[in-house]
Amino acid sequence: MERVPIEVPVMANVAAAGKKPEYLFWVGCAGAYDDRYRKVTRAFVKILVHLKVDFAVLGSEETCTGDPARRAGNEMLYQMQAMQNIETFNSYGIKKIITICPHCYNIFKNDYPDLGGRYEIINYLELIEKFIESGQLKLPGVREKGVRITYHDPCYLGRANGIYDTPRKVLGSLSPGLLEMERNRSFALCCGAGGAQMFKEAEKGDKEIFIERTEEALKTGADVIATACPFCMTMITDGIKYKNREENVKNYDIAELVAESLGL
Repeated sequence: MERVPIEVPVMANVAAAGKKPEYLFWVGCAGAYDDRYRKVTRAFVKILVHLKVDFAVLGSEETCTGDPARRAGNEMLYQMQAMQNIETFNSYGIKKIITICPHCYNIFKNDYPDLGGRYEIINYLELIEKFIESGQLKLPGVREKGVRITYHDPCYLGRANGIYDTPRKVLGSLSPGLLEMERNRSFALCCGAGGAQMFKEAEKGDKEIFIERTEEALKTGADVIATACPFCMTMITDGIKYKNREENVKNYDIAELVAESLGL
């Protein structure tokens, strides 16, 4: 089947045409630059277009949220980046922001208001669930019959913001009988990349966190380890490779599973 290119609306062009989209889709650093996570971005954009969501991206005007800088202790750099983003958002009159990265979601929702940046922040899974609940999005189920899925809770969606049921509802629409890891929801083990740990060398210890978490996922017997965060995807993918299981266990973002289900 021939793939038709999707033209993604850019905020500057939309504004120049005198229009104002309902949502800003915040792509994020990983969604823009990481080769693996760019596939997630494309999958989600296809879903937005399929649902006829009125959105635009900032394109070259988008910069980092400042989250890694703040978590690493560079408060000045964080505030500089945040104020630049807030100025950009306000210049376009942006009110609603969709994110695919939990780290972006968390800092926009919980940190930016202290600097005057107050917006409605929506995680992409919340938007997908909303359309499922309204009946506007009907998922026929994953194409591979009998596929077994387990889900890894990202720290910044789960413990930081209490989003546990939403991803499970979306996955439940795809495949009944989600296989839960022994540690899940508020007790879930971190992938090992949060708090700027992604960008530093491993500390001393008996085992790296991403390996232990991957082992927990593999114990479920799942064919797919579903993630909802670029950091988690990197760590879980590395864990699968470390355990030499990449031939029979796959790591997909929930957006990819939804897009696949819809044949997008």
